[in-house]
Amino acid sequence: MKVNIILNGDALTHLRKLPKESINCVMTSPPYWALRDYGKQVESVWGGSMDCEHDFNIQERKLHSGSTSEEWVNDMSRGIRETAGEWKTKDGFCSKCGAWKGQLGLEPTFELYIKHLCDIFDEVKRVLRKDGTCWVNLGDTYSGGGRNKSNSKPHPKGYKDLDYLGEQVLAKSDLSDKSLCLIPFRFAIEMVNHGWILRNTIIWHKPNVMPSSVKDRFTVDFEYLFFFVKNKKYWFETQYDPIISVNDSRVDKGREEHIGKSAQGKYGMNATVINSYGRNKRAVWKITTKPFKEAHFAVYPEELCETPIKSGCPEFVCNKCGKPREKILEPTEEYSKFLGKGWHDHLADSEMGMGQQTRGFSNRKGNVEGIERYKINGLTDCGCNAGFSGGIILDPFFGSGTTGLVALKQNKQFIGIELNPEYVKIAEARLKPYLEQEKLI
Repeated sequence: MKVNIILNGDALTHLRKLPKESINCVMTSPPYWALRDYGKQVESVWGGSMDCEHDFNIQERKLHSGSTSEEWVNDMSRGIRETAGEWKTKDGFCSKCGAWKGQLGLEPTFELYIKHLCDIFDEVKRVLRKDGTCWVNLGDTYSGGGRNKSNSKPHPKGYKDLDYLGEQVLAKSDLSDKSLCLIPFRFAIEMVNHGWILRNTIIWHKPNVMPSSVKDRFTVDFEYLFFFVKNKKYWFETQYDPIISVNDSRVDKGREEHIGKSAQGKYGMNATVINSYGRNKRAVWKITTKPFKEAHFAVYPEELCETPIKSGCPEFVCNKCGKPREKILEPTEEYSKFLGKGWHDHLADSEMGMGQQTRGFSNRKGNVEGIERYKINGLTDCGCNAGFSGGIILDPFFGSGTTGLVALKQNKQFIGIELNPEYVKIAEARLKPYLEQEKLI
């Protein structure tokens, strides 16, 4: 299987060609529902019969008009720069088999959008290894301006599993104007219904988000990042946040971590970092958005990819059996003596052996100030003697190639799928220097 490549075309089509259980990690951000028009060149046919000689009833639909466009146009930080005002799109259903022709993200109802997304992630689940991880960034949408209504009616064939037919498809999505559609949550629930295990809902806090001009609600300064797996046991490397205190006198000796080294430079003259490892990383990530001048579409920052790829994709994978290497952690001699005094380890997460933390300091004698708890004593080895390569990260909505860029920087490999040929050119130009550097090495 070729790696470090961008496949131009429909995500479902290319996913079906990838080998089963060949991917270590998925990091992606699908097109959000009803937020922008990517152009006619990215239209696809969804559902129905592959053997049908389609007869599509293509109609024009109004998606936004008047003040409701203000609800969705205010996310300049994500590259959404559509013009406020009336917005129309053309799509339709096949009168023979019920297939729908249009863009992913511009479906007449969000139920249809979520169905199409989950169809794609069913294939993602097939190609993901049993120990693989899947990370999906998805934002919400406000209803209004005709966006959640449609004159198109699906044919009974092709969408039977939606559990609603004909005109009922309209009523199902008939939310009140100005209401959040709750699309991320609906998507996450449907993913769980499809057999995925949802491990975390991560909040991407964007401190530099563009102010909103609306006067009757608060500015939204966050998005969601869902962390899915397909099995209870999976490859994961714990990541840590430094624990910061203003000064030594304010450090709670009963907390779970011990005082490590001073952090005067980065955190201020009086700051103290607790523990050289820090605490198990939290689920609210403060990451500023960064513009990408070559793209006029939504681009997430590299930093949003770094932790998922680092924690969810191994750097060393056996070229023969595919088993990843893991760090071998052992207690230091000093910490072993400390544990022998009657203290007890508690797992930060009962499934994660690397997240051990010591608790109950205030109720016991002694302390762990200055003690290094664990040391890395090499990496596991499968014994195949076939060499190791970086894990493979898949992004089925590759866009400008940020996922691939971060993968290469972490000595890992990528496969990108992108429908728009213009975006493929942008990503190829962006990744070219890093790919050439890899070849030289």
